[in-house]
Amino acid sequence: MKKIGTLHQGISKVIAGMGHGDMLVIGDCGLPIPPEVRRIDLALTAGVPTFLQTLSVVQQELEIESVVMANEMLQISPELYATTRSLLGDIPVETVSHEEFKKMTKQAVAVIRTGECTAYANIILKSGVFF
Repeated sequence: MKKIGTLHQGISKVIAGMGHGDMLVIGDCGLPIPPEVRRIDLALTAGVPTFLQTLSVVQQELEIESVVMANEMLQISPELYATTRSLLGDIPVETVSHEEFKKMTKQAVAVIRTGECTAYANIILKSGVFF
């Protein structure tokens, strides 16, 4: 039995299979997920698990080169945006419109759906390399 990092088999498998430049999405419970993209549904009930809890766990295992967030997150959910930026440290952040963000999710290896109910609590993590 695995004893460190994410214990979720689906998330662990996706991260282990990612290469440089691959994208993994963490989304709120309302983010539309394209049918052709793998869905990892963690939503148990409203708010469980949170976007930030999920991002914190994934960030421990995935080498993140850069991220993409929607401009609307900064405007509509500025506290969550600030906390997310703090959690990311020096990782470069690109912002795009929410419509563009949704188009980009079609290229992701997977979308992790959380129970988050904060508007625009979504992020695309672009895989880097650790060497």
